[in-house]
Amino acid sequence: MVKKEIRVIGIDDSPFEKFSKKRTLIIGTFFRGGSWLDGILSTKVTIDGNNATSKLISMINESKFKPQLQCIFLDGIAFGGFNIVDIEELNKRTGIPVIVVIRRKPDIQNIKRVLVKINKKKKTKLIDKAGIPVKIGKIYVQFKGLELDVVKEILRIACTRSLIPEPIRVSHLIAQGIYFGESKGKA
Repeated sequence: MVKKEIRVIGIDDSPFEKFSKKRTLIIGTFFRGGSWLDGILSTKVTIDGNNATSKLISMINESKFKPQLQCIFLDGIAFGGFNIVDIEELNKRTGIPVIVVIRRKPDIQNIKRVLVKINKKKKTKLIDKAGIPVKIGKIYVQFKGLELDVVKEILRIACTRSLIPEPIRVSHLIAQGIYFGESKGKA
């Protein structure tokens, strides 16, 4: 049985200029369940780079919130374009289970074709390593460090205002607000 106030973090990236060699902002919101925001973390990753996994590991491991943290939510497996997170490594190096939330069924084969086309074939291994997305309700998830029934329970607790977990929704709003000066669209 998962406690209603399970400590989780939701992570999303800010908008960014495509084909830039710059970095993009990553926001993490630390929540109790899907109801109480207790803190905000941030870091930056290189657009289309290779440092998302190490940056997330550092952000989480160096946080004062880590001792309480029981689950990491990611809004997709990639940040800053094709800076793909190794969710197995993130789980292993933080000791915290990871749930990747995907809003629509991903076309994995097309993503792999694009990666090969743009000379980033090595990144396809990270996609394979994450596992096949599993449909839960109207969203898809990939996960490491948890069983499917526990993933469903945590999602039930954390998805309070939309189909996605509240920590991801709030991270999305904050990241957009910082980039644009105000949040835009739906989160």
